[in-house]
Amino acid sequence: MQEFLGITFLGIGLWAWNEKGVLSNISSITDLGGFDPVWLFLVVGGVMFILGFAGCIGALRENTFLLKFFSVFLGIIFFLELTAGVLAFVFKDWIKDQLYFFINNNIRAYRDDIDLQNLIDFTQEYWQCCGAFGADDWNLNIYFNCTDSNASRERCGVPFSCCTKDPAEDVINTQCGYDARQKPEVDQQIVIYTKGCVPQFEKWLQDNLTIVAGIFIGIALLQIFGICLAQNLVSDIEAVRASW
Repeated sequence: MQEFLGITFLGIGLWAWNEKGVLSNISSITDLGGFDPVWLFLVVGGVMFILGFAGCIGALRENTFLLKFFSVFLGIIFFLELTAGVLAFVFKDWIKDQLYFFINNNIRAYRDDIDLQNLIDFTQEYWQCCGAFGADDWNLNIYFNCTDSNASRERCGVPFSCCTKDPAEDVINTQCGYDARQKPEVDQQIVIYTKGCVPQFEKWLQDNLTIVAGIFIGIALLQIFGICLAQNLVSDIEAVRASW
């Protein structure tokens, strides 16, 4: 099952790259100004496929090397997840700063990659936020900044994903953010979200801490179960071979 999920993730990633012309021009990978969400699908898919393949073939062929490879790397991943969780708690202020820089770097590259653009729009719509710490972070983007030299129609505005939603509207108004930041702050709050995505993410995490913790504990238990199962199978295979 794991290898099929891995192939699915890899397929989605390769399809997305093909749609953007990356596969026909590999050098364009280095031209991306911000984070490319496709990398997530490729990396996660690749790791899942390799581990799933090793575990499946190792169990079917009774190959102790592949089973040990599966259990060791699953253990490494579990250890890295545990370490990341501890470090995230200890260095939460540093991580908050890194998240701020990460979002702002991708705001600069908002128009450079359609997948990145969709990811930012989804984030701002889902958490009802705008920018890293506020709507003025969109000054970092060459199309949305408020400088006099900016000839873009989107000057001093924000993407449509920053706009507050009217339940009566079925069609998205992609121009709703035009000139939004030229308004007084009181009027801005009526038209767009003024809270940043970093504080909104912190609030979401606090409100859903039990669910998030439960998901991570569930994943950890599955990994421990997989490690124990592989090790028990290795022991059984070696015991049978020793009796020959």
